[in-house]
Amino acid sequence: MEAYTGFAYVYDEYMDNIPYDEWSEYLIELLKENGIEKGQCIAELGCGTGTVTRILDSNGYDCIGIDLSEDMLAIASEKTYDNDQEIIYTHQDMRDFALPYTVDAMVSIGDSMNYITTADDLKSVFECVYNGLEEGGVFIFDLKTIHFFRDILSDNTYAQNRDDSAFIWDNCYEEKTRNNIYNLAVFVLNEDGAFDRYEENHCQHGFTMEEVLSSAEAAGLTCTATYDAFSHDAPKDDSERLYFVFKR
Repeated sequence: MEAYTGFAYVYDEYMDNIPYDEWSEYLIELLKENGIEKGQCIAELGCGTGTVTRILDSNGYDCIGIDLSEDMLAIASEKTYDNDQEIIYTHQDMRDFALPYTVDAMVSIGDSMNYITTADDLKSVFECVYNGLEEGGVFIFDLKTIHFFRDILSDNTYAQNRDDSAFIWDNCYEEKTRNNIYNLAVFVLNEDGAFDRYEENHCQHGFTMEEVLSSAEAAGLTCTATYDAFSHDAPKDDSERLYFVFKR
């Protein structure tokens, strides 16, 4: 099933615990450290409902948002219009995308890159990034770690209930494939006062450091830094999320 269809309409409601402002502050710090300043152009891969894209826009960057979910992009476009922002949104697969012009930086945070599930597909992403970046351009992205999928999410069930929606999330981590499977049942209140049920299957993958570096280098990108998330510390065995900085 296609991910982020029914869940797209309650995504922001259930992500209200994510400190997007703090995440974006860290991201902008990394951008500036790598020479990306206000007025330059940034493309966000897996932009979803555009929360981070709009924060980057508000901080003076020219932004393009790319996502595979038309429903998420529709919500992003509506919020952008309501806030009188000028952001280009484009419906494309990050494994095979092209931009109308080259950009100074690309970013992808909130584990969008974990939706890439093979090393070949990861290389395809990096090739598209390489083709879309200016010479000297920067690609900054995060990845949830194998440790996070295997030792924290594991085979657990999560549920939340709100006034106008609810979801049940059955999680399963496959040790052999390093795939983490999310089976979602989403219930959304409709205009008739009943709840519509949507079922979605999500799959994310845990990459090794070697897989990430070799796939990027094969595409022509050079790794300049890898951090334990929201710090400038080196990755640790118990890191739950890593940030990577690559340059063309």
